[in-house]
Amino acid sequence: QVQLVESGGGLVQDGGSLRLSCKVSINVRNIYTMAWYRQAPGKQREVVASITRDDRVNYADSVKGRFTIWRDNAQDLVILQMSSLKHEDTAVYVCNAHGHYELGYYRESDYWGQGTQVTVSS
Repeated sequence: QVQLVESGGGLVQDGGSLRLSCKVSINVRNIYTMAWYRQAPGKQREVVASITRDDRVNYADSVKGRFTIWRDNAQDLVILQMSSLKHEDTAVYVCNAHGHYELGYYRESDYWGQGTQVTVSS
């Protein structure tokens, strides 16, 4: 019902920047929470950043001050701007949509994108 497509991953040097985009197939304002997760080899999946439909944002302590999440409502996009990248940021980054509104009613839901690889060279 909801499709998520990530883009923007790639190879970047230590200290560099990348911008990840998540395209949402419905009005992004109808998603309760949009989030970016990441999973690196040997580590558990963790939430990196999230934003709610009423504009509350949260960041993992490890990325505060370096990453920024925001919505582009006109284009149904959720952006993760990453700067001052470190080798430990290397992971597959996955877009997530949790909960949505349909015909004015909240529906419990959980949708995931395919993920995009971010590799930071050391």
